Amino acid sequence: MSKAGTESVKARAGRWREARARRRACRRPGPPGPYTLLPWLLLGLGAFSNLWQGETPNPWIGGLGLLTFNSLYVSVVFRGFDERTRESATSYRLLAAMAAITFALAIGYGGSWLLFFPLLSLACGTILRGRRLAIGLITLSVAAVVVSVWRGDHASEPWTIGYGTFLSGAVTAALLTLSETVMELRATRQELARGAVERERLRFSRDLHDLLGHTMSVIVVKSEAARRLAPHDLDAALSQVADIESVGRQALTEIREAVTGYREGSLATELDRAGSALTAAGIEPVVRRTGPPLTPQTEALLGWVAREAVTNAVRHSGATRCEFVVDSTPERVRLTVTDDGRGPDPDGAARAAGAVRPVGGTGLKGLTERLAVAGGRLEAGPGPRGGFVVRAELPVAAPDEDEGAGAEGAGDEDRKPAPGR
Repeated sequence: MSKAGTESVKARAGRWREARARRRACRRPGPPGPYTLLPWLLLGLGAFSNLWQGETPNPWIGGLGLLTFNSLYVSVVFRGFDERTRESATSYRLLAAMAAITFALAIGYGGSWLLFFPLLSLACGTILRGRRLAIGLITLSVAAVVVSVWRGDHASEPWTIGYGTFLSGAVTAALLTLSETVMELRATRQELARGAVERERLRFSRDLHDLLGHTMSVIVVKSEAARRLAPHDLDAALSQVADIESVGRQALTEIREAVTGYREGSLATELDRAGSALTAAGIEPVVRRTGPPLTPQTEALLGWVAREAVTNAVRHSGATRCEFVVDSTPERVRLTVTDDGRGPDPDGAARAAGAVRPVGGTGLKGLTERLAVAGGRLEAGPGPRGGFVVRAELPVAAPDEDEGAGAEGAGDEDRKPAPGR
């Protein structure tokens, strides 16, 4: 065989071994099936031997009873492994018929026919659960001992028949219950895994929407500003182009952080960027901050709100002024973003009512979900004096000492962010 042919065979063998290893890793032991209980019918071989050797009086009655018992046993066992049929009235009727035949054969023939009691107990273990199972097994075990003592013709002691009867049903029920619990836990684990995947997918799509929506809006606005300024002021146009480059580089960094799930925004940083984007769009930004410093988690959430509000203002508002008000107390913090643009309610119905109501934008829906997880809320809608209002409110966790030391400069502030980045 040529060298190429040998390598091809080795490659195919390697792929086959890898596939077999994956199948072996994915293989899981399943619950026992009804076929695992069918070999126990061999306990009836002693009764069958008596019939075959003619040691049983009225052999036709005994043979018919043996056939009927085995048929009922198979039917009950198969129904016991189906949750829909296990609790049905038909299953209990079949079990009662098995009990009647068992008592009739054991009382009438004794000897090896007494072993039908453990078989009946096995069938009870597949159908009965809880209190019914306990009462049934105790009653059946006592009855087996009483019949065995009354007959007195079995090779084993009467208590052995009773003990075997109780143990057969108890072990069967315990194994089946354990198997069902394991299968439920396995299904729950798979459902939790699917839920984790869905949550991560939602997080990534939400982050990507917020990041790219804001970034693209800023790039478009600054590109338009550079185009307007280029014929008259080349230096100012080049400054806008430099801002576009900076925004693009920052967007790449943020997208990488969003992909890995480690992006943590900052409200102060987002407000500075908001000033640059709004100024380039011809909107005057105003920021007011009061209250103690915020934790990084709260800063990150409010930074997302500020970013989305700026994106909407640049895209849709047609405003000339956009105001950011951060008002925090030791318990709660509120960020209110107000612009004087057109807003989404030209008829003024909501404005006349003086209410701020939720709206249905994709970004605002994502922010509402983010804040709800953190125990906060988000409202957005037309303002009472026109324009559009976005209001976010969050509980404030106690900041660590090192965080408080690093934020000594926070306090009352009324400023306009610089247009540069």
